[in-house]
Amino acid sequence: MAFVSFVGRVLFATVFLLSAWQEFNEFGVDGGPAAKFLRPKLDVFSNHLSTHTGVQVPKQLEIKHLVAAAIVLKGAGGLLFIFGSSLGAFLLLLHQAVATPILYDFYNYDAEKKDFNQLFLKFTQNLALFGALLFFISMKASLPKRQLKKRAPKAKTT
Repeated sequence: MAFVSFVGRVLFATVFLLSAWQEFNEFGVDGGPAAKFLRPKLDVFSNHLSTHTGVQVPKQLEIKHLVAAAIVLKGAGGLLFIFGSSLGAFLLLLHQAVATPILYDFYNYDAEKKDFNQLFLKFTQNLALFGALLFFISMKASLPKRQLKKRAPKAKTT
């Protein structure tokens, strides 16, 4: 059963690791295509956030730093997750919680548009990944820790 669990973690983490590897290879000096894609999405999200909650996102955010942080979260989180670490699952959760509402902003589109359906599908897929990570963390926390067996004291012979 341990082998099947390991294979499942490897397959799950592969999504994050391959994504991090691709973004790392394309990073360049400006953050690569990920930064170009993220800038308008982040602007729309920050405007949406400020109008509905009053929270201001700092305007001097460097997109390449956000892309680098995403690469680190996905890479380190994926590797730690493969080895069964809850810290890896928390890093992946953090990435999903921040990136999903920014990248898949279906709420800014009309429901009859083609973009709405594609973004909503990707959003729900990322919610499923989020749920799987929560499930892993809760299962990991519910497993009893290995207890060391106390050895019975040896009878002394005199």
